[in-house]
Amino acid sequence: MRDLALIFGAALAAALCVGLLGALALRLLRGRSILVHVVVLLAMTVSAVVAGVAVIAEAMFLSPHDLEVVLITVSAAAVVSLAVGWLFGRRLAAAAVWAAQARERERRIEKGRRDLVAWVSHDLRTPLAGLRAMAEALEDRVVRDPETVDEYHRRIRVETDRMTRLVDDLFELSRINAGALRLSLSAVPLGDVVSDALASTAPLAAARRIRLVAAESGWPTVTASEPELARVVGNLLLNAVRYTPEDGTVRVDAGRDADTAWLAVADTCGGIPEADLPRLFDVAFRGEPARTPRPGNGGGEGSGGLGLAIVRGLIEAHGGRVDVQNITDGCRFVVRLPAAGT
Repeated sequence: MRDLALIFGAALAAALCVGLLGALALRLLRGRSILVHVVVLLAMTVSAVVAGVAVIAEAMFLSPHDLEVVLITVSAAAVVSLAVGWLFGRRLAAAAVWAAQARERERRIEKGRRDLVAWVSHDLRTPLAGLRAMAEALEDRVVRDPETVDEYHRRIRVETDRMTRLVDDLFELSRINAGALRLSLSAVPLGDVVSDALASTAPLAAARRIRLVAAESGWPTVTASEPELARVVGNLLLNAVRYTPEDGTVRVDAGRDADTAWLAVADTCGGIPEADLPRLFDVAFRGEPARTPRPGNGGGEGSGGLGLAIVRGLIEAHGGRVDVQNITDGCRFVVRLPAAGT
């Protein structure tokens, strides 16, 4: 019994030494990946076994041949254990990372839903309250003179159009998020799409004395679905005009790099806070101060903060990407799409 206790004590001491070294290694590697920690833990366990066997074998005064056989046997088992542990450790680490990313994505989606409901509720409550007040005034004949009645009718139509656009944006966003968007791709001249978008935006720009400047040439042809591309360009131009101060400038140009075509919309909104740039395309996000509606900037006809989210969704559905960066006195949105003929 005394010999067994001595053997246990010697093996325990050897294993503790290895365990302390492993604990120190884990502390030094605490910022590394899950796979590294799994491999270190497995190596520490196997090394503790090997150290215990080696110490006991040496203490038992085995012959060199027998000691060599024991160590080879233990080493072979250690190699197999480490290989199997590394293989399954990779799978475990990948599963853990995927699960963490899935939870984080779910949290972001849930937060986006809550923000969307809050923004849409806010954007619907105001026009609905106004519509009800004007309808009651007309119904109760509180308003009688023809000019005011005509103005009420005009404002009812404007608010109805605004809510229609908001519902359309919600429907478009739901199609994008559900993966139900079906694109009919063809070769689309980007210059024609931009020309139509500029014509639609011109009245709002003229009312606010904003200059719309577009390149005269160099417009590439892209592989895209024309209705969705027109919506992207229209949303970018409308946002640029809304958030550019009066007497500002909105510039549109385009070009081609190898097999990729690009479209840029630059404004003079004064720039966007750097902290807001990564979230600018999130659903219902409105940063401060450049992208927040202000009186007189057309913000009353907004879309609940959905315009840029729709832009990103439509561009990604085309296999492209959209980026934004601050420039002198404003910001610049750049859309990249596959060029036609590539």
